[in-house]
Amino acid sequence: MRKKILIIGSFAIGLVMLFSFSVQKGNNVYEFLPLLSQYELYKGAMADLNPAEGTELYELTSHLFVDYSEKQRLLHIPSDTKIIANADGLPDFPNGTIMVKTFYYYFDAASPSLGKNIVETRLMIKKNDIWSFGTYEWNERQTDAVLAEDEKDVKVPYKDKNGNVQDIFFHIPSNEQCAECHLYKNKNIPIGLKLRNMNFDVIKNEKSINQLEYFKNIGWLDDVNHSELTTLPNWEDTSQPLETRARAYLDMNCAHCHNPEGTASNKRLDFNYETDFAATGLQSKKDKIMMRILSDDDDDLRMPSLGISINDVEGNKMMKEYLNSLPDN
Repeated sequence: MRKKILIIGSFAIGLVMLFSFSVQKGNNVYEFLPLLSQYELYKGAMADLNPAEGTELYELTSHLFVDYSEKQRLLHIPSDTKIIANADGLPDFPNGTIMVKTFYYYFDAASPSLGKNIVETRLMIKKNDIWSFGTYEWNERQTDAVLAEDEKDVKVPYKDKNGNVQDIFFHIPSNEQCAECHLYKNKNIPIGLKLRNMNFDVIKNEKSINQLEYFKNIGWLDDVNHSELTTLPNWEDTSQPLETRARAYLDMNCAHCHNPEGTASNKRLDFNYETDFAATGLQSKKDKIMMRILSDDDDDLRMPSLGISINDVEGNKMMKEYLNSLPDN
């Protein structure tokens, strides 16, 4: 049985999707449109990644490591709706919300002006209180992206910030693999958009403003006082204590699976930033955690187990220093 569903957004498109009652990991999934361009998320040339009217750029305080890729994050909510705050955690997004994350590499990381190679765009769309995933692979001409039918590894050559030529085998996940990280209490949820991860100053209209305040000012966020919320620290900020940086890194890169309700709950690790240290499992399992993080085995040992093909050198160095600072049991 299939139903046609019309999502009406504030930008001028009729977004028609077919809703399928097939099940993946206990969650309903949608059949996405075949081309990314059909969503009209960008204005002008798609490769410029300029958000269309009614679509907003958002940023996070700390980054998720995915093979040194750059990321652009966009958000769209239907007109006359609001995002409802839930303290400093994941807010309630209205039905019709579209989250967009695009992965790309600069041809030369030391010289971004030389251009970029856009690899993949992931969409999360909420309808009938259900989040579903669509992954799109960009074509060589960078004019559009095609819905990926299955997981795929794409070879992406680029020059890193140290001038070394790298060949990254970037992994485009399947819908099922998206759910491995996004599944919480048997429901698909967003990962990064907790209010504490967005509670910092950004540049909007050439002026600095708190990001939550900006979204409140444009009518997208309900009346929340950002000064009363916490902020997830940036793990790359070396002025922060080592433990603070390490816990922020684990929250952003690991806690979506390693929490009491996540897909790795059986490991009895809770890497949420707010979790009391004694309940994290870091003390008792520090040697195993270090071994998994530092492993070069991309099949069985390396953590995260999905989405990376190389190690995060800087993040791993910091985590090794932190784990070594913990006393033995």
